[in-house]
Amino acid sequence: MDRLDHLEHLDKHLVEELAQVARETVRDELREQSRKQRRTAMLYAASGAVALYAGGALALAVGLALAVGLPGWAAALITAAILGALAYVLRGAAHPKHGHATAHPRTPYPPMPTDPPPSPDDVPHHRA
Repeated sequence: MDRLDHLEHLDKHLVEELAQVARETVRDELREQSRKQRRTAMLYAASGAVALYAGGALALAVGLALAVGLPGWAAALITAAILGALAYVLRGAAHPKHGHATAHPRTPYPPMPTDPPPSPDDVPHHRA
């Protein structure tokens, strides 16, 4: 029996050691993946910030070009209208189903019945 107890102790020790190695391996792999994802996310954020400033500079250039022949307020108004129309078009491209009202819009509740409710005379009365 002594020998079996010793083997059982070795089995438990081996299982614990394998579980520890597996945990460390998974932890290291997840850490590496999250590091790569953080870097990608930071690059996307930086790209978005630069694109925002580029869009602002473009809007300013359009406004200044229009201001050559128009008053400043009219150039700003036209630039704002152009940007609003562009935003609407981009929104429609992102959600093509939501661009126009559909014939059967989805509602969070069931439709109303088409039959009129029964009159009080038609409802049977039960007496207990």
